[in-house]
Amino acid sequence: MSDFYALLIGIDYYPTNPYYRNLGGAVRDIDMVADYLNKSLHIPSERINKLTAPLPDTNSFADVRAARQEMPPTYQNIVNAFNSVTETAQSGDQVYIHYSGHGGRAVTIYPELEGDHRQDEGIVPMDIGSLDGNYLRDVEIATLLKRLTDKGCIVTVIFDSCHSGGATRGDCAIRGSESNLIDTTAKNKNSLVASREELLNNWRILTQADPDLSGGWLPNKDYVFLAACRPSEVAIECTENGGRNGALTYWMMDTLTSSNSVLTYKSLYNRVRGMVQSKFSQSPMLSGDGDRLVFGDKRKPKPYTVAVEWIDLDKQEITLDAGLAQGLRTGTRFAIYPFNVDDLKDKTQQIAIVELTDDIKADKSIAKILDAAAGGIEVKGTIEPGASAVMVTLPINLLRKVRLFDCKEVGEREQDLPADLVNKQTTALEKVRQALTGNGQVVEVKDGEEGHYQVAVGRDGAYEICIGMPIKNLRPALSIEDPQAPQKVVDRLVHLTKYQAVQKIDNPASELTEYLVVELCDKNRQPFPDQQNVSLKPGERFYIKITNNYSTTLNVTVLDIEPTWEISQISIQGDTSSFFPLESGKQVYTARQRLGLPENYQQAKETFKIFAIEGLANFQCLILPSLDEQLPIRENYPDQELKTRGFNQHINPLNNLLSAFGSDLDNHPKQTRKAVPDPDPNAEWATQEIRITITQ
Repeated sequence: MSDFYALLIGIDYYPTNPYYRNLGGAVRDIDMVADYLNKSLHIPSERINKLTAPLPDTNSFADVRAARQEMPPTYQNIVNAFNSVTETAQSGDQVYIHYSGHGGRAVTIYPELEGDHRQDEGIVPMDIGSLDGNYLRDVEIATLLKRLTDKGCIVTVIFDSCHSGGATRGDCAIRGSESNLIDTTAKNKNSLVASREELLNNWRILTQADPDLSGGWLPNKDYVFLAACRPSEVAIECTENGGRNGALTYWMMDTLTSSNSVLTYKSLYNRVRGMVQSKFSQSPMLSGDGDRLVFGDKRKPKPYTVAVEWIDLDKQEITLDAGLAQGLRTGTRFAIYPFNVDDLKDKTQQIAIVELTDDIKADKSIAKILDAAAGGIEVKGTIEPGASAVMVTLPINLLRKVRLFDCKEVGEREQDLPADLVNKQTTALEKVRQALTGNGQVVEVKDGEEGHYQVAVGRDGAYEICIGMPIKNLRPALSIEDPQAPQKVVDRLVHLTKYQAVQKIDNPASELTEYLVVELCDKNRQPFPDQQNVSLKPGERFYIKITNNYSTTLNVTVLDIEPTWEISQISIQGDTSSFFPLESGKQVYTARQRLGLPENYQQAKETFKIFAIEGLANFQCLILPSLDEQLPIRENYPDQELKTRGFNQHINPLNNLLSAFGSDLDNHPKQTRKAVPDPDPNAEWATQEIRITITQ
């Protein structure tokens, strides 16, 4: 067990200043977290460094501070606390940082990074209103965190604060400027964190920024970062269970204390996001290695799934966080699992079966809870926001069809078989027929029907899958003598169904399409002259530039549809969250990419699909591992600069995705709806594609 160090900062009291009012739950957040670390995880008090600014009571602030025996969270004390933890912690130690208080924006003091239009974002120390008070700015925080990760520490960062201002409602306060104002007060430009040169260099390393690049709130490299909201939103402080807390912190601690199993950050995030979004217009965001165990140093990979956002028990309906933009259609069925269940193939863990109604929007959909008579199951336990939704059955009109071809003859041609295999093909394909039963996505063709796929026996004694011609480079080969091979064939067919469904997602009628400008750029970030015919050599670097010419912020995701039948997410400025908020009139570059050719390929075509949506997008549920070779799980995050094949194998959180799709359900699929609506052409989402040819 590595050593564990915590830096906890909570600020309720903000002496007189023009931008930030006092809060009522930030110190309570920190006390709650410290109590959990000490009593539940048995972290010694001396390794929990608390900086708090509670509200004065009938006594003076100084008296309240003295009673707590904790340092006040001034700018200087916060920097000193970071430095102290960095000096003490060793490689492999865990460092947990939790900030509850105001977040804010100020006129930049680093115009070299993006020009005078840049706004510095950061956390707001309690002494912001004093003559020498200052923000702890994003550029400074990036350096402080980089020092920890460079040292080999396992870092987790929680920020329960706003990154911008705005309005709110009800018995709440927001943790940011009340009037959406940018602080224009002249501030000291000298940093206590590092020299100006070091700060700027570190920021450029982390963001790969240049003068026309729009930077994100906080570049993430090598640590888990859970933020209360996106930069365009507000973080809510509200009354829960008799006391005030930040919504993020309250539901995070509620999840940890109520769970009876070890959670990953991804599982924790799914429930926290669901609970927060069910109450407020606030979307917590997770970036970094979500498969790492909470407060742990090990990983436990779990597939990305669609999540439950809202439950209406009166109507027996739930809302899912995916819709038309993710390719969902009426009649699709999902199995609902508790947020903390990892084995999404275990039917005994299912809470309910739901079916999508015709109420499907761009970024969300309504599903009806099915009883046993309608092909569902008896609801087990409580469905909560954040529960996992796993697709189990497609509508009949969307099922893919496969022909089992057992009529090959003896001969020397490629399509013929040796004599010893001819008599085995009928038996081998009968085993595939049995494995197809109840998979929910692929069915055998009936007489006279056209098939999407064909399965046959190849000359090498292995099963082959054909789409016109046999698909090459499917590894490992599935021998007809292997008793597990028929099920693996079906798994591959289900994988192909998912892959091709993502390929076809499009909404050309959307007005957003003309405002979403996508360009492929060379290693110097100059657009290629012919965007329709770009050919690259293996290892040749490039970027994708995305510009938002729409009137409002668009949430953007980039997926790489690879020739190995893999679908992966491309980071934008190192941000691996489910989407990147691209403000109106701004542009952004993906992380630098370079592609290698898959083994045994002389040429390959790669497609990058860019999704843009006005709502809160969840496109990570579309990610797939490669079909021809399952990539091994790595214990450390790789360099974000590199892509996968031939150079560096990136973390693939969906190595077990096939177990999440095509789950066997009874009564398949006769209960599903036959009517499949066309996508709404006015839906607030759009896609663009870039195609690249990689040639040896």
